[in-house]
Amino acid sequence: MAMLETFYSIYDLGSDMSQTITLYVDGACKGNPGLGGWGAYIITEQGEHKLCGGEPETTNNRMELTAAIEGIAFCPTDARLIIWTDSNYVKQGITEWIHGWKKKNWKDVKNPDLWKKLDATCANREIEWNWIKGHAGHAGNEMADQLANLGAEQTAKQLKSTTQANADTKKPEPDWLLDDPFGLDMMADQDEIEEELEIEINVQDNMAETEILPDTSATPASSLHPQIVVTEAKLNLQGPRQLILDTETTGFYYQDGDRIIEVGAIEMINRKLTGSSIHIYINPEKPVGDSEAIHGITDDFLQDKPKYAEIADTLFAYLKGAEIIAHNATFDMNFLDMEFKRAGLPLLSEVCEVTDTLALAKNKHPGQKNSLDALVRRYEIPARDRTFHGALLDAEILADVYLAMTGGQVSFDIDALSQTEQGQNKTTHQRVQIELPVIYASGDELAQHETWVKQFEQKHGKPCFFAK
Repeated sequence: MAMLETFYSIYDLGSDMSQTITLYVDGACKGNPGLGGWGAYIITEQGEHKLCGGEPETTNNRMELTAAIEGIAFCPTDARLIIWTDSNYVKQGITEWIHGWKKKNWKDVKNPDLWKKLDATCANREIEWNWIKGHAGHAGNEMADQLANLGAEQTAKQLKSTTQANADTKKPEPDWLLDDPFGLDMMADQDEIEEELEIEINVQDNMAETEILPDTSATPASSLHPQIVVTEAKLNLQGPRQLILDTETTGFYYQDGDRIIEVGAIEMINRKLTGSSIHIYINPEKPVGDSEAIHGITDDFLQDKPKYAEIADTLFAYLKGAEIIAHNATFDMNFLDMEFKRAGLPLLSEVCEVTDTLALAKNKHPGQKNSLDALVRRYEIPARDRTFHGALLDAEILADVYLAMTGGQVSFDIDALSQTEQGQNKTTHQRVQIELPVIYASGDELAQHETWVKQFEQKHGKPCFFAK
């Protein structure tokens, strides 16, 4: 109801056709698919408005689309809208790809329900679509991102409270004595009760395995540097920690004084993203030089960022003891070892196991291109905008690639399956590597075998197939 009142307050501000409204829209998803949220930050000539929401099981792309739909629907139809999104999927989809989709009658289009809704919402409106680099310090985009995470947090709390309420609700026990005083039907009723109890126990066990924890990412711990972004885990999972990691640097050669300027890592346990991550921009204390063309990070942007010595303890504590998964891991580990040594800490390679996905790819696809972009195309990983390389974005992409290369779950994004594949219910067969014990025949068993072979040959007058 609060959203509706805000809508009328905007609408009643005037029906001036010249009114221009700026919207920043963003989506977030913890797991992809998993718990998701959307946010829309709306700036009018009279003030600003903040919208957010979420879904318990969704994808990042669906949340990006929902944010745009809800933000546009909130605004008067006669206003000129300037929309900023960090999703090239949304921007290019609504401005370029949608025309071809309509001609093909939406065949093989992912998320057709939301694309149709967005198209209808944009009809007869004056809209200017713009792309903006995410997590680059832009105030409007950062606010939309915060709103998206808030939407996910609120959805998680609602889900948890609903689950708790259901668990606390005690089923009324029927008075069987009234209907069956001699207990003639007790056996049948008892079987039904046992089945219900078994179902309830299984459901509770499954929910316990993937318990959704409160989102504390918006409130950094007092011990952390204010520009260290650590997201707490949303899934309470047990098992060895794997951290998919990437870095951005001022150059290629740590021996020549090149430094780390960005670190991003996401946590995975039992092949599931927990929602935990760390992301830090670092002042390298030297110009970024020509590397700006690769990552798009400027000297001005890094000027007020912490130096490595200021964040080293926190980063080391987060990474220590985990299995580090990186593409061309030697590059990242050499830089990290060098930086931690400068800060007076142990080498990261001494306290972490390291898996190099580039080495895995070369072994799996010898003689082929095995860059991250090439692997994304080979395994048909859902496209993300990579105009510039970013540590956290590359880590997310690498997680998809790693899962695809190592079997099992092939993507965090359920949208990777086309509508056609889903309709045909195609089954994916996977090879399972199992070390089976080898049991050798004893001497007595071998002697019995030879006796049997000789008896066979005497009887049939020809060599036995099982003879040595």
